[in-house]
Amino acid sequence: MSDDLNILILSCGTRNKIVQYFKKELDGRGLVMATDCCDLAPALYEADKHFIVPRMDDEGYLDAILSICKENKIKAVLSLIDPELCLLAEHKQAFLDIGTTPIVSDLSVVELCFDKYKMFEFLVQNGFNTVKSYIDKEIFYSDIEAGVISYPVFVKPVRGSASINISKVASKEEIELLFSRYDNLMIQEFMDGTEYGVDVYIDMISSEPVAIFIKEKIKMRAGETDKSVSIKDERLFELIMKFVKDIGFKGIIDIDIFKVNGEYYISEVNPRFGGGYPHAYESGINIPGMVINNVDSKMNREVIGQYDEGIYMMKFNELKIKRS
Repeated sequence: MSDDLNILILSCGTRNKIVQYFKKELDGRGLVMATDCCDLAPALYEADKHFIVPRMDDEGYLDAILSICKENKIKAVLSLIDPELCLLAEHKQAFLDIGTTPIVSDLSVVELCFDKYKMFEFLVQNGFNTVKSYIDKEIFYSDIEAGVISYPVFVKPVRGSASINISKVASKEEIELLFSRYDNLMIQEFMDGTEYGVDVYIDMISSEPVAIFIKEKIKMRAGETDKSVSIKDERLFELIMKFVKDIGFKGIIDIDIFKVNGEYYISEVNPRFGGGYPHAYESGINIPGMVINNVDSKMNREVIGQYDEGIYMMKFNELKIKRS
């Protein structure tokens, strides 16, 4: 077996499908390895080889990952959790120096994605429709009085993921309570419309968007898409192409978009595989294959919109058993 194209998936958690897809696409041309800080992360046991590593915020974590990459001739490394993307982007050169390519956007781009208010400012400044957002509650209150925005609204951390600590509120009293209890919060407009999740791959060699898959979200659970259906919209394809090129993304990204009164509003961006990505893969949008091509120094051809509409995804629970 060739070890030419070994791939390392960090913080694999419960994302078994991602590990399975990489194994299928490598098809013996390399090994898929996975890490997690918990030995009960089920996706570990899908990999050809797995490693239990310290927690990401532990001293020595980066050295542990670099050692795994070096010892196992890892050609590409990617993470499935938000906080780790900054670490990969910040230390990109350390990985490149040992022959490992981090599949991640540049640090400035990754940081922009994780500061929801900075992303809001970028979108507004660059002429993209987005969800009204406030970090100054007094400005928000004056906009409420002026009728610019109305309750209910969401209060959420400026930096956060997986829908943690998001509250839907309907009064000034609730906002005052949350702002007195937590730091670094923002207020965001409640979008009453259709929500879409968009999976995008920007080729690591050409820097061009080569795959876009749009799904309409039917049901959500814990911040992830539970049920969805594939759709196509030329206007949305064009909007996404312009957006990803303006920011300068690379690799895998996942975008949340709302449609209200016929207009599209970009909401949030995760520069990694989204929880609903399996829908795209099962519909023929093969991002693991594209990652492998890039690692193998091959540029991907563009397949934007090359999938069927009306393909439904329904998630369900599965078990992994480990004997001690």
